Amino acid sequence: MADVVVDPEVPPDDAQLLRESRQVLLKMRRGWTPRPRRSVSGAHQRMVMAFGAAAFFGLLLGFGSLGRGFGLLMVVLFGIPLMIVAFVRNDSAEEDDDAYEREVYEQLRWYEGRYVLTDDLDESSARILARAQRAIATVTGSRVNTEGLLDDVRNGVMLPAQEWEIARLLAKLSALRAKHRETVSQGLTPEVEAVAWPLARALDSSEEAVLARVEALERYAANVADAERAYVAHHQIEELRGRVHQYEELVAETGADGFAVPELERLAADADRLEQALRRSVSSAQEAFRHLEP
Repeated sequence: MADVVVDPEVPPDDAQLLRESRQVLLKMRRGWTPRPRRSVSGAHQRMVMAFGAAAFFGLLLGFGSLGRGFGLLMVVLFGIPLMIVAFVRNDSAEEDDDAYEREVYEQLRWYEGRYVLTDDLDESSARILARAQRAIATVTGSRVNTEGLLDDVRNGVMLPAQEWEIARLLAKLSALRAKHRETVSQGLTPEVEAVAWPLARALDSSEEAVLARVEALERYAANVADAERAYVAHHQIEELRGRVHQYEELVAETGADGFAVPELERLAADADRLEQALRRSVSSAQEAFRHLEP
């Protein structure tokens, strides 16, 4: 299941970046912000200073190598440049990481309120969202949907909208419920308790309303699952019917005619019943879908 639920109105590329940014978002929740952007001139100065320092020490060590041997000169000529290259490469890689996290950070700030991190949900809300996501996955992953037996276009629009609305409401509920519990845990006077109880009931009623949405999704998914089973069985029967002439030929050649007629008649009847069941299942699923529409 998705760790980040994104408003379906967010452009697809930005939405994908948000879904892949859970770790950055968790860091932000702990108060992290990216380091200030380094100027090009600042990076250039660092590189010039590094080369200047290396050249200076290289000259000193080079002169000293006249008395200490050729080996030290080789260290100066090859070791220090390699150290400089490693320094610059590590610094560039670090700047690349900073640039990526800075881009993600800006996107997360720009789209604040249009995504929900499932880590922000309390235990009850997380369970409800998981139920909704399982129901949606059942529908979108079914062959009756991909084959167009359901209204796959409406599914492609309505189901992401349903997931987002459920996640959004559960996030608000979780945040408000956490604040309510924190206040109540400090102890209440009778006067305040008289006010707090109806507010707690409002939170429970809100959860029940969201749960009703999820249960409607689950009923739709159950109807789709029935249609899926009928679809699979129907295609299996059709495959068998396509080979009937081979069975008839074999039965005729082996002299087993007494077996052939009743079994073939049953196969035809099963195919007809499954085709009717498939149509009924698809109709039931489409009817259940209408209850999800606003």
